[in-house]
Amino acid sequence: MIVNIPSPLRSYTKQAGKVDGQGDSLLEILDDLDRRYPGIKFRMIDEQDGIREHIKFFINEEEVHDLKARVGARDTVHIICALSGG
Repeated sequence: MIVNIPSPLRSYTKQAGKVDGQGDSLLEILDDLDRRYPGIKFRMIDEQDGIREHIKFFINEEEVHDLKARVGARDTVHIICALSGG
């Protein structure tokens, strides 16, 4: 499946905005990404295995809040980062 990487995380993916992902759940996909792009998962998932406050995940057009959410081979995962600042 395709994983859309937001601009703030592209330093991990050599500036690639789209990468291939492998896994049957959102968590498996994030683990796969972290194996290939070390450190990227920690920017999205905290120490208690929760989704960080500024991150949103969508599978196709549907927002998901559960890392166990199932993902199919033809799905697209969108990672969205909220912008903040002063």
